[in-house]
Amino acid sequence: MVTVGIIGATGYAGVELLRILLRHPHVKYIYCSSVSFEGQNIDDVYPNLKGMLGDKCGRVLLSADEIKEKADILFTALPHGIAEQYADYCVKNGKKLIDLSADFRYGTDEATFTKWYKKTWDFPEVHQECVYGSPEMNRESIRSARIIGNPGCYVTSVTLGLLPALKNSLVDVNTIIADSKSGVTGAGRNPSMTNQFCECGESFSAYKVGNHRHQSEIERNLSILAGTKANVIFTPHLIPQNRGILSTIYAPLTQSAAGTIAAEAEKRGCTPDEVVRDIYRKTYENEPFVRVLDAGVNATTRVVRYSNFCDIQVYVVNGGKMLEVVSCLDNMIKGAAGQAVQNMNLMYGFGETEAIDFVPPAF
Repeated sequence: MVTVGIIGATGYAGVELLRILLRHPHVKYIYCSSVSFEGQNIDDVYPNLKGMLGDKCGRVLLSADEIKEKADILFTALPHGIAEQYADYCVKNGKKLIDLSADFRYGTDEATFTKWYKKTWDFPEVHQECVYGSPEMNRESIRSARIIGNPGCYVTSVTLGLLPALKNSLVDVNTIIADSKSGVTGAGRNPSMTNQFCECGESFSAYKVGNHRHQSEIERNLSILAGTKANVIFTPHLIPQNRGILSTIYAPLTQSAAGTIAAEAEKRGCTPDEVVRDIYRKTYENEPFVRVLDAGVNATTRVVRYSNFCDIQVYVVNGGKMLEVVSCLDNMIKGAAGQAVQNMNLMYGFGETEAIDFVPPAF
């Protein structure tokens, strides 16, 4: 049994963590903190929690310094640039930390983090301890880690969408295009002009075109998987729904892969799509939260809502020259809190699906 602390528990990702951890059989107690609501009751901030905390979570929101001393593992759901101090404390005091910001997503590459987040590191040595928290990429390293950098939501959808193609050298990485759409919760709980109802309701728009921070994380992941520098054009869009991410990814097949796929399709009497789909199925056959869809089934955010699943569909298009992948997930679960709990399960040797084996609602 572990005692958990959530620093930043009243943000969207923080309260999703609490919702999940309340049902975790190996979590003994949960302490929550919030700068904005310190001293208040969390079930007053989020009335959906009324009567649900039981004896597993304290109602009163404490300070971060109070809960860091009480918890075995900390989840930091904070703005970028704050988590380092808590990671340093955890390393020095035999505790663990999972950070949901970007602070630990770049390994020891401070230059790239600084370029995109305009901040240098205050505790550079603690980054030697961190592991990038994508179970599908780094499962064994996560098991022994003390500090986890939980991946971004857009990034998870694109990374999982292309992982099998890159591991099997199917695509040319010189020009990969990722066209992604996100629900409004991806912008966080703090109000801004962009996420006001009158601005985003009945509207669909691209934003930060060619300059979104997640592009650097996507390129880093794809380059690691490909073993060479990947060049990505990433365009995010805001759509008028609460949650969900859907990414449509385009990558040219290498000449040799296109030939092999076409020959295998002719030999088997099937479509090139099915040949690639089988490669994806083989790659993900032991992954509990990645579902490769059958032919004719479209990936849609509706059927992954409130779940830790990433659904993937693949197509071979443009006369057999291009791979098109559609990947979708719930940005608050597999894109944030659910993946964080999946990482905690690995770190402590719990069942990987503990507390996150949600059945998605039918509608």
